[in-house]
Amino acid sequence: MLQGILIFIIFLGPLIFFHELGHFFFARLFGVRVEVFSIGFGPKIFKHVRNGTQYAISIIPLGGYVKMFGDDPFAETPLTDEEKKVAFNHKSKIARFWIVFGGPLANLILAYFLYVGLLAGGEKVPETKVGLVTEKSVLYQKGLRTGDILIGINDEKILSFDDFNIKGSKIEKITVKRADQKVEMPVDMGLEPFIEAFVGLVSVVKQPIVTNAKGERFYISLSQKPTDFTPSFEEISSVFSGTAYLYNYKQVDDKIVIDSASESLISADPTRNFLDILIGLGFYPLDLTVKNVVMSSPADKAGIKKDDVLLKLEGVSLRSFEELRVTLQKFEDGKAVNITIISDGKEVAKQIIPEVKEIDKKKTKIIGIESGVEYIPPKLIISKADSFGAALTGAFTRTWDGVIKTFNGYKKLITREVSLNNIGGPLAIGKVASDSFNISLSMFFRLMAIISINLGVINLFPIPVLDGGHIMFLLFETINGGPLSRRKIEIAQRVGVSLLFFLIFIALFNDITRLF
Repeated sequence: MLQGILIFIIFLGPLIFFHELGHFFFARLFGVRVEVFSIGFGPKIFKHVRNGTQYAISIIPLGGYVKMFGDDPFAETPLTDEEKKVAFNHKSKIARFWIVFGGPLANLILAYFLYVGLLAGGEKVPETKVGLVTEKSVLYQKGLRTGDILIGINDEKILSFDDFNIKGSKIEKITVKRADQKVEMPVDMGLEPFIEAFVGLVSVVKQPIVTNAKGERFYISLSQKPTDFTPSFEEISSVFSGTAYLYNYKQVDDKIVIDSASESLISADPTRNFLDILIGLGFYPLDLTVKNVVMSSPADKAGIKKDDVLLKLEGVSLRSFEELRVTLQKFEDGKAVNITIISDGKEVAKQIIPEVKEIDKKKTKIIGIESGVEYIPPKLIISKADSFGAALTGAFTRTWDGVIKTFNGYKKLITREVSLNNIGGPLAIGKVASDSFNISLSMFFRLMAIISINLGVINLFPIPVLDGGHIMFLLFETINGGPLSRRKIEIAQRVGVSLLFFLIFIALFNDITRLF
């Protein structure tokens, strides 16, 4: 808990500091006196005065502020001529624009230099490996197969998904790594259709582990002496050529250690479905085992318990947990279904009435069990720009792409293409920051760059109390030929505060509901 809070502060602190530093820099540049520079809100836990500015750290680390002299257009106390020279509201519109815009600009600059550092120094990124490629996929027809790793597009090297953003509009051919070989295949597709088809195939893949009726687990391999190259369950199913091997194993620090002396041979007709072969031999995919049962759920009431194996649904053999989930939706609401399981080494029939719940505004039938599936964590590789110049240009591309994606994301929220449930608050940010930190520092800094861009873009929205709202007031002032009336500004600020508090409420509500 304490570590997570510390990571959250380390993550959010620089984003707030650079945002306020942007305001501070331009205020000083245009001769405005800065009264307070604070990181955080509320009571101050640290403060120091230098050159007329109080520098402070406040107790609530969810933002910050720069208090400038003369920033109240309706202050009743008249200013002297000397005071007007350092007052915010007595500066030109151009000066005030840059002072306000300085905060969001600083966030974009921070993101840019984070990307420069990552690209120049090298960053750990997930390799571009695909999951299950079915025969229905357009890329299957082009030659792509389950487990392929994309390493080249149009003779240009690909290390991460970010490289997709800097390619041309036409994909002539791609190069993939398949086992220890390079395979080149013509594609002849537009960039957008290719990305859409490819990203749809990028998914987590299963560990090649099966269990038997006794609850014993075995590791599947296509080779007699397994190496570091460990094909997923999906890959093995896709390329099975008639021979596979089962091994006892143990997990050490999240790594699988094979007992090569425990080898068992599987030999079968390669034209048959590999899952059918395994099930026929009494071996079941790990995702058909029960990891947890929700208390008082239909499965709990039927007596299904942890480590049971899901065998059949209405007499039809199950091949995967996903197959169970999809098939359940086809039955009538309230209708009892027959499920056959293996429990304590024996085959047992159960009758269950699935519960109907609304998930993402869609009626879904569930029985209250969690699959015991184990996924292969994505392999992280070092991605580094070819030169410092390439890092500079690549960082600009990533930053600009992040700005566009952020705008598009909020546009979809406004047009209701995306649910408000997707908005996350400080708890969500804290969790992803902690998760990324535990993966690698490069993932932590990548996330920091993304959030910095989001912070910069959000603050440019034309909402009163945000930087974009102040810029909007400057625009109205220019059109109006002078400052807006106190009444109009007060109304606008009330609307802005109400909208801001609404968004904060939604974000916190989503955070809390995700916890419980």
